[in-house]
Amino acid sequence: MTLTVREFAPSDAEAAAAVRRAAVPFLLSTAESIAWEAAHSPAEQRFRILVAEADGRVIGVARAGLYHDSAVPGRAFAQPYVLPEERGRGAGLALVRAAEEYLRGIGARAVYAWVLDDGHAPGFAERRGYQRRRPSRLQRLDLVRTPLPDLAPDAGVELRAFADFADDPRPLYETDVEAIADEPGDVAFSGITYENWLEETWRVPLLDRDLSTAAVVDGTVASIAIAHSDGRTRYLSAGTGTRRAYRGRGLAKLVKARSLRLARAAGRTEAFTGNDDENAPMLAVNKWFGYEPTAAEWRYVRELSGSATAREGAPEA
Repeated sequence: MTLTVREFAPSDAEAAAAVRRAAVPFLLSTAESIAWEAAHSPAEQRFRILVAEADGRVIGVARAGLYHDSAVPGRAFAQPYVLPEERGRGAGLALVRAAEEYLRGIGARAVYAWVLDDGHAPGFAERRGYQRRRPSRLQRLDLVRTPLPDLAPDAGVELRAFADFADDPRPLYETDVEAIADEPGDVAFSGITYENWLEETWRVPLLDRDLSTAAVVDGTVASIAIAHSDGRTRYLSAGTGTRRAYRGRGLAKLVKARSLRLARAAGRTEAFTGNDDENAPMLAVNKWFGYEPTAAEWRYVRELSGSATAREGAPEA
């Protein structure tokens, strides 16, 4: 096998999306979304997609870039994906090495990755010198068989689709940024500009503005449920949050219930979500809806500076 790692080209979009879908089935990935991310990520992110090719066939991809919204400089991410049937042939290790080299060259000092708890990936990460940090739970909801609550908004609360904000989505941005700031995580959030939010959230092809829902209270967008869809059968919760002044009123359940019911009416048959283990409020909300565990993953980090080195002789992935 002749294995090469190179930069992504637009013609790789379909193959790259197929790799991601096969490697992590609960993620939504389309050729359009891959191409959009490659072309429209914020300049400060220094984003790259790397492709592992064996004998002319794309068998792996990796996403790499800086956390441009981190309060601490030098934080970066490297996320490899390899076709399940191609594991053990060195593509994963080649992608990670190339991603780390690129990130080191643009000033990254620590690289973060989400690693599936599948009995294989954690060992690969640890042999490469990555250290385990925090867990996350991935969950699935059967939209065909699971009863969904039909919650009615209280007086003064209006439920609106994101599509209603097409002329001015800034109120959605303001609510999203406030909610993100309070999410648990290991990369401190420093905020995001409105223009970057438009590129990373509002304009992405996976965003379904008809299914995404906002609760408006006295003219203020108080809570939002961001819905991604592959346009076929799958739905992904890409963020549910409520502004601080409106928490404790059941608004997160309200917007998510409406979004899920709309998704089912639109022909979506399964919904996915993921929550940090410390995000107790959303874990409780998703359990209440009937989401069931489908996988687990761990956050890993590797320091690119200092004396720590990986055991380069470890088996390849």
